[in-house]
Amino acid sequence: MTLTHPAPTTSRFLRDNFAPVTEELTAVDLTVTGSLPDHLDGRYLRIGPNPIHEQGEHFHWFLGEGMVHGVHLRDGQAQWYRNRWVRSADVATTLGEPARGAPGGSDFAANTNVLEHAGRTLALVEGGSPPYELTHDLDTVGPCDFGGTLPSVPGRPGYSAHPHEDPETGELHAISYSWMRGNRVDYSVLDPTGRIRRSVDITVHGSPMIHDFALTERHVVVLDLPVTFDLAAATADVPRVARPLVRGLLGRIVGRNPVPEPMIARVARGGSDGPPSLPYRWNPDYPARIGVLPRDAEGDAIRWFDIDPCFVFHTLNAYDDGDTVVVDVVKHPRMFDTVLDGPDEGPTVLSRFTLDLVTGRAREDGFDQRSQEFPRHDERLTGRRHRYGWAVGFEGGRTGDAVLRHDLDAGRTDVRRLGDGLEASEFCFVPTPGDTAEDDGVLLGYVFDHAEGRSHLRVLDAASLEDVAAVHLPGRVPAGFHGNWAPTES
Repeated sequence: MTLTHPAPTTSRFLRDNFAPVTEELTAVDLTVTGSLPDHLDGRYLRIGPNPIHEQGEHFHWFLGEGMVHGVHLRDGQAQWYRNRWVRSADVATTLGEPARGAPGGSDFAANTNVLEHAGRTLALVEGGSPPYELTHDLDTVGPCDFGGTLPSVPGRPGYSAHPHEDPETGELHAISYSWMRGNRVDYSVLDPTGRIRRSVDITVHGSPMIHDFALTERHVVVLDLPVTFDLAAATADVPRVARPLVRGLLGRIVGRNPVPEPMIARVARGGSDGPPSLPYRWNPDYPARIGVLPRDAEGDAIRWFDIDPCFVFHTLNAYDDGDTVVVDVVKHPRMFDTVLDGPDEGPTVLSRFTLDLVTGRAREDGFDQRSQEFPRHDERLTGRRHRYGWAVGFEGGRTGDAVLRHDLDAGRTDVRRLGDGLEASEFCFVPTPGDTAEDDGVLLGYVFDHAEGRSHLRVLDAASLEDVAAVHLPGRVPAGFHGNWAPTES
């Protein structure tokens, strides 16, 4: 499927490698430089925004329709590459195709994460919309309600873009939020068969954006931080004469109670004649805090730890250490305060929060001051003590060519520069099979070559950051969000 887009607008998130691709490609028997490890048998999948409609100059990066890019590796070869839009009802209609099902609530095309769980390939987004299930070849099956166990009605929180799997149980844990839910967020546990076995309401201070959370062996770590639903942004396109009434009605509800369905539809449309906007802003009056909830407790058992104002999109990992909970995060000084079209409010740092369950106090220690994002770890250690983490350099709202390897025990960070004209994306860690060391494996991630105008899948040695192989793709993979390795089931 190929679409024709108009000339690029002035929005920085529609230019260069942020520009959407307009063609769905299928290529087989891809060229490989170097040698792919024989144990890589599966698909590397990554998703990101890829607008299907014409956009204005004030486009927000987070709001483009989702497109999944995948490479299938097996027997030391790259068997295929595919890219496909996630077919929400709107995307399917735009492409002249029948809808793949009715999600029941919000139907924003998933654009933030893609992973495999319980035999399903799931495209994920947050804020109230459902996951979408995809086939092995990345075609859209339809919205997924986890066998009828995920409520799919207006006002419910949908699902999360950042679930975390417990490596021992195979359960997928998630924190889901939506401005439609007032001051409640949902902690859920998806069992290994793909059904929600546990769902718990947690009361937060207001109506925050919660992009990620962290999991330990005993606890769930909740980030209640000062980026919150903004009435002025949500109603900017409401006719001026009606704004006081609409804002008054919403003001009595948002952050307190679920929002009525007509108001949900109104805000989701972005007003009568404007494009959808991201109605979240930095709120200096909102307290910043981290919550710790025992995994088997009800929501009222959560304990809150006050921290200095900041924002966190992504956690690296967390673990229990006696009477403390240790959480490693990439910390932004603020978010959506002066820059409203994407994350670009100053340098980010890798920080560690130690939450003392005896004293009720939080301590913060900076680990690495290089600006970075998209932290990843060896997911065999999710919720367990980890030593290593990987990230990519992040400046001016975009990634550069730097790949970082953190040794948190030694207090050391190694940096690999991929080269001028190369633009990295998130790299995920894939371990060497067997009872191997924490950093014994490879990193997989898409890299854009500005000179060639095409991307490749780069394979790096996780310990040394040296090149292992590169799979050359037939087109460009635009700057996007999250990817994961989906191994072939044995």
